[in-house]
Amino acid sequence: MQLEIMPRKKRLPAGRAPLLLLLCQLVRALDVPLDLVQPPTITQQSPKDYIIDPRENIVIQCEAKGKPPPSFSWTRNGTHFDIEKDPLVTMKPGSGTLTINIMSEGKAETYEGVYQCTARNERGAAISNNIVVRPSRSPLWTKEKLEPITLRNGQSLILPCRPPLGLPPPIIFWMDNSFQRLPQSERVSQGLNGDLYFSNVLPEDTREDYICYARFNHTQTIQQKQPISVKVISVDELNDTIAANLNDSEFYSAKSNRERPPTFLTPEGNASHKEELRGNVLSLECIAEGLPTPIIYWIKEDGTLPINRTFYKNFKKTLQIIQVSEADSGNYQCIAKNPLGAIYHTISVTVKAAPYWIMAPQNLVLSPGEDGRLICRANGNPKPRISWLSNGVPIEIAPDDPSRNIDGDTIIFSNVQERSSAVYQCNASNEYGYLLANAFVNVLAEPPRILTSANTLYQVITDRPALLDCAFFGSPLPTIEWFKGAKGSALREDIYVLHENGTLEIPVAQKDSTGTYTCVARNKLGMAKNEVHLEIKDATRIIKQPEYAVVQRGGTVSFECKVKHDHTLIPTITWLKDSGELPNDGRFTVDKDHLVVADVWDNDGGTYTCVANTTLDNVSASAVLSVVDVPNPPFDLELTDQLDKSVQLSWTPGNDNNSPITKFIIEYEDAMHEAGLWHHQTEVSGMQTTAQLKLSPYVNYSFRVMAVNSLGRSLPSEASEQYLTKAAEPDTNPTAVEGLGSEPDNLVITWKPLNGFESNGPGLQYKVSWRQKDGDDEWTSVVVANVSKYIVSGTPTFVPYLIKVQALNDVGFAPEPAVVMGHSGEDLPMVAPGNVRVNVVNSTLAEVHWDPVPLKSIRGHLQGYRIYYWKAQSSSKRNRRHLEKKILTFQGSKTHGMLPGLEPFSHYTLNVRVVNGKGEGPASPDRVFNTPEGVPSAPSSLKIVNPTLDSLTLEWDPPSRPNGILTEYTLKYQPINSTHELGPLVDLKIPANKTRWTLKNLNFSTRYKFYFYAQTAAGSGSQITEEAVTNVDEGKMAGIPPPDVGAGKAMASRQVDIATQGWFIGLMCAVALLILILLIVCFIRRNKGGKYPVKEKEDAHADPEIQPMKEDDGTFGEYRSLESDAEDHKPLKKGSRTPSDRTVKKEDSDDSLVDYGEGVNGQFNEDGSFIGQYSGKKEKEPAEGNESSEAPSPVNAMNSFV
Repeated sequence: MQLEIMPRKKRLPAGRAPLLLLLCQLVRALDVPLDLVQPPTITQQSPKDYIIDPRENIVIQCEAKGKPPPSFSWTRNGTHFDIEKDPLVTMKPGSGTLTINIMSEGKAETYEGVYQCTARNERGAAISNNIVVRPSRSPLWTKEKLEPITLRNGQSLILPCRPPLGLPPPIIFWMDNSFQRLPQSERVSQGLNGDLYFSNVLPEDTREDYICYARFNHTQTIQQKQPISVKVISVDELNDTIAANLNDSEFYSAKSNRERPPTFLTPEGNASHKEELRGNVLSLECIAEGLPTPIIYWIKEDGTLPINRTFYKNFKKTLQIIQVSEADSGNYQCIAKNPLGAIYHTISVTVKAAPYWIMAPQNLVLSPGEDGRLICRANGNPKPRISWLSNGVPIEIAPDDPSRNIDGDTIIFSNVQERSSAVYQCNASNEYGYLLANAFVNVLAEPPRILTSANTLYQVITDRPALLDCAFFGSPLPTIEWFKGAKGSALREDIYVLHENGTLEIPVAQKDSTGTYTCVARNKLGMAKNEVHLEIKDATRIIKQPEYAVVQRGGTVSFECKVKHDHTLIPTITWLKDSGELPNDGRFTVDKDHLVVADVWDNDGGTYTCVANTTLDNVSASAVLSVVDVPNPPFDLELTDQLDKSVQLSWTPGNDNNSPITKFIIEYEDAMHEAGLWHHQTEVSGMQTTAQLKLSPYVNYSFRVMAVNSLGRSLPSEASEQYLTKAAEPDTNPTAVEGLGSEPDNLVITWKPLNGFESNGPGLQYKVSWRQKDGDDEWTSVVVANVSKYIVSGTPTFVPYLIKVQALNDVGFAPEPAVVMGHSGEDLPMVAPGNVRVNVVNSTLAEVHWDPVPLKSIRGHLQGYRIYYWKAQSSSKRNRRHLEKKILTFQGSKTHGMLPGLEPFSHYTLNVRVVNGKGEGPASPDRVFNTPEGVPSAPSSLKIVNPTLDSLTLEWDPPSRPNGILTEYTLKYQPINSTHELGPLVDLKIPANKTRWTLKNLNFSTRYKFYFYAQTAAGSGSQITEEAVTNVDEGKMAGIPPPDVGAGKAMASRQVDIATQGWFIGLMCAVALLILILLIVCFIRRNKGGKYPVKEKEDAHADPEIQPMKEDDGTFGEYRSLESDAEDHKPLKKGSRTPSDRTVKKEDSDDSLVDYGEGVNGQFNEDGSFIGQYSGKKEKEPAEGNESSEAPSPVNAMNSFV
């Protein structure tokens, strides 16, 4: 027996008493197994108010169960409905459901009426509700002629709909001829009765196609009313229309149409009454007219509106309360307000109630001799009347049963017998409806049976309730016991609960609750038992939950969701967005533990939930995604308070895209002077939506606004309307005013003009004024157009002037301008510097002094002094050649300077000239000086020729720059053994007139390293290095031991053969071949310029007495060649190098231009050190001596790199 309703449950006491529940013989709903005899029970029937579609067959349902199966009959309008006599009516086999075939013939109206079904067997009869069958109706609108409606602007209007009465009532809506819904608002709305209400009309309400439509859902048809034409005319139009017929006193005023307190269009009066049935939706409506449009408010007198059941519709003109009950009765007040007043309407609401069940009668199963009762309790407003029927017949005329006794809403049974079985009907009715319930009394004698399947497996999550079913049946009602375990020990603990339907509940299941449970049902007729099994599983848990995320629009976000679960359960992970499915979009990617959303959009923001489902439980975790971005542009820009020099700008902020707006940036455009160019105006707080802006005169302003948040700034808003300010005199004068002469007899006055924004008005001009600074002359002025320069002619040479430039326009002058000083044009200096003196510091550096020229003779701005110098001859050579002049400029008033980079052992000439802005003055008399000897450069070349077994011949060319008289050459050399170690160093002195030298008594087949340099009286010059190898004695290779390196000469060791065996000769041949291969490899590498360890060794063991000076490739100052030397003295290119085995390492002068110059300006410091620059022009002068044999000085060589 399965209990369908569990009104309560009992907790079993603790102790040793077995877990036992005696189910009392109370009124209960029982399901009798269908294999047992039982009265009929109605299982399905058509609704009480059954509206049918007349285009389809009529189907009236009536299904019932019972044992034996019941038979069915029908009544129509209270009399027997003989189905067999009507060919259009058939009854479904094994059922009471009727089908009336009206599609082939017949009309639905013919079968309209009240139907009732009876299901009967040997145990009783059950009846259905009275089923009222009515065909749906969708009648057409009656023909009517609708006159056009004309009314003036501001009046109220009601357009009636009055749809035809249909079944069920139609749904009303208003559209135009294009089937577009008419827009509704607080001013225009549709009432509950379907009429269209205008609180006040506007000219845009004029149209000829106001059409009311009625939609009948049952027949799926739409009926249309004739279009209504409405024309709204303004007061001016109305006055023009009636001007010919009315006097002035009868004209309409605009004010009267625009100022009107509210009045109600519906409902009428100050009070009304509304009645509604319990459980329905209470709809209260108030629609008012007036100007401005009234706003509606709702209150409940002596109470509050229910929060969760109250809704506002139709722009708050309709108040709805769902699931209304008697407690919602009372007075409701609607208030219509506008600035001119307020009106009130009170609606008295009474909630009536059709009958509703308090306790419906339930089926009663009794065994012979038992007692029981059927209870039927209902309520309603008014109170319903209770009546009983037995097997469909009023109980007053039904066959008498001595076991029953009727007591109002209760039938009491005592000592029932099998003949007491019957179906009883309880009817509760009032004026608003009725309730009908069937309940049988079935008298049976049945031993217990358990309806739950044997060996059912229950799986439950730990710490959750476990419910083990034991559905049972028996008559009389059995008692139920539960046992756990194979030994059948009775449950004696207080942790179990036994429900009235036999279910065993374990409120908090634990792992030790796992096992086999046995349910035992007993009554006086027998006993039945059943085993079920319980397994406890670990709960599913989310161990890594998704987290709150903020992502910028267009970005990617990932949510993680890691799940731990019972190993016997297989979870499925589902992701939800805002409690619904994820969008069907390829941007959403789900894998095992992650949800990834790419290219995030605004509407992707929301709550994302990870749901882990198993067959037994589910868990979820949620995280919120906030999509942020730069704000949307502001809109609705408006200019107010427009004054001459200020205006107020207001705007509406755009969406902040989930990141608060921190500030607004306001920009302006001057469409008159700089159209299309936007300038920054100001910034205001993100809380402001207005700004007071300062304006300049004579500007055609447009403004735009940009919003800024933490992610950046929005796009600009649309530009505001233009606003042209009035003209005014200029506020400022031109800037950057200067006076400089371009010729000796003029003064050029220049300035930076005002831009259009600064002009403040039309006709921009400039008043230019000037006078001599040291004179008594009055100001000379001239007004010029909008230019930036004015030339004053006929001025003295280089005279100071006072200058001012003032702006003016058609309105007036700018404020008095500032006075600046300038000079008229310069001319060339007239006097050369005097008393020029030269002090030779060393072989490459000289110091020059001179006296300054008088300031008046400069005739311009003193820019400095310029020294021209050139090498005239060598102290030992007298051949004349074209010379190269060099120039050094010393800026400012310096009277001394240094000449670096001179060539040693040379004859120089120089002169000095003063320089101003116009150019150079005359040259001073030439001064001649000589430089002492210096160290020579490296020999131009070094070659080893004619190698023999024990000698090498060296040939060389003298240094290209001897820098003096050569005194001798020094040659140093040393051997290099097979391990690349350097031997003793040999030092030879060679006369200066030699260019060839032969070294003898060297070791054969030996590599030598040579160091070679020249000397003058000033010292040793740069060295050149070379390597060479003596020849091999091929005839005696078998007996040659490693060479013995001596101090200055080599002795070839001569030994006789020590062995004649073939194997020794072969070994020696192999060694000789290997040595030959190594020598060939060495020669190849040397010829390719490759660096090998010997080169590294020689660099590390170079002659400590002759170390080459470090080369500096820097460029010093600015050098300009005046005249080239002979073609055979071509300078080296910057950064060029000879091969590693022919390297000529240059020795630079200690005097570098870097030591005296300061960048390209080449200025001198206060102490006279060089800060000048090389400059000059080309001249041709003869030079004495054989200078073609001299190389340029190191500085010249370095300068040639430039």
